[in-house]
Amino acid sequence: MDAEFTHEQGEIRRTLRELLHKRCGPDDVRTAVRSEAGYDEALWRQLAGRLGLPGLALEDRYGGVGLGATEAVLACEETGRALLPSPLLGTALLAMPLVTELGTQAQRRAVLPRLADGTLTAAYAASTAGLGLTGPPDASWAGGGRAGGVQARRAGDGWSLYGQADQVLGGHSAGLLVVAAHAGGYARTRTLLFLVDAGAPGLVRARLTALDETRPQARVQLRDVPAQVLGGEEAGDPGPALARTGVFAAAALAAEAVGAADQALASTVEYVRVREQFGRPVGSFQAVKHRLADLYVRVAAARSAVYYAAWEVGPVSARLALAAGLEALRAAAGEAIQLHGGIGFTWEHHAHLYFKRAVADELLFGPVHALRAHAAELAGVFEGTGVAA
Repeated sequence: MDAEFTHEQGEIRRTLRELLHKRCGPDDVRTAVRSEAGYDEALWRQLAGRLGLPGLALEDRYGGVGLGATEAVLACEETGRALLPSPLLGTALLAMPLVTELGTQAQRRAVLPRLADGTLTAAYAASTAGLGLTGPPDASWAGGGRAGGVQARRAGDGWSLYGQADQVLGGHSAGLLVVAAHAGGYARTRTLLFLVDAGAPGLVRARLTALDETRPQARVQLRDVPAQVLGGEEAGDPGPALARTGVFAAAALAAEAVGAADQALASTVEYVRVREQFGRPVGSFQAVKHRLADLYVRVAAARSAVYYAAWEVGPVSARLALAAGLEALRAAAGEAIQLHGGIGFTWEHHAHLYFKRAVADELLFGPVHALRAHAAELAGVFEGTGVAA
């Protein structure tokens, strides 16, 4: 393993950091998340057009940049540092890999170039449990609501969907939905993925109040909505592809968490250098130095785990990196609130943006102990010991 970044990787990170520093400060984040789309659409078009952010890991034959998962993960560290509100998660980390792996050639050519250039955004309309990050997916991951999840049935030459999906990240504004639905009836049920256009008749979407406004969520109701099977009529079990997509997403989410943790730590260090108490900077007190030193070590260890996961993109390393990243972000955000003193406890302070991200991400993709337990199970740590994971 070569731990040095290439010149190209360094340029991606530098350019992205400079742009987000100018366009995505705490006040910009608050303004963007309260817009109708939930993000700055002009900034998203710039990130897609100038940097090719959504398509970094996509093959150039489909309109992508043609790099790899490593570059996409490293870019996510910078988007996490700024807490960038964007459709990046649903579009580039979830929908794009699924369409690439499972879609027919016609579906790939119709969808992927528009996702890559930012003219189309996507959302994954199913429970994150389907990604299998904390354990094998259960039967409930294909939606919820009163209809027993999202149901798919034949409608002439195509399919129609009926049901409800909750907590769909970015689902209120996405132009395309990748929906998981039960097909074949209760006796021979199987789960398939479907593509649903945002303008389809019978589709009702409502934005939900979320703890972390930088990751807007929606309730998606489908009332006999026309849809096409991802992969065509011969599509098989999407489970393996979802698992691989979950690994990629976990590595990228871990990078976002580390970037956010690093920024929370940096802003805290900057503050304690200038805030005085008893006639001296708060940062000069030994107890504060120890707390910040411990936090630095935790963030640095999480970053190392993320960089390894970015290089390997393996099922064990990605889950462990995500656990370390989420843990580091929660610690960094908590210390930021504490060490900013009275101002840090005000709801308007930017430290709370990082704390909300930490808590919300663990609720969506964790908890940390479950990520580590499943990683240990996949690695066979407890095999033959008589100890349950």
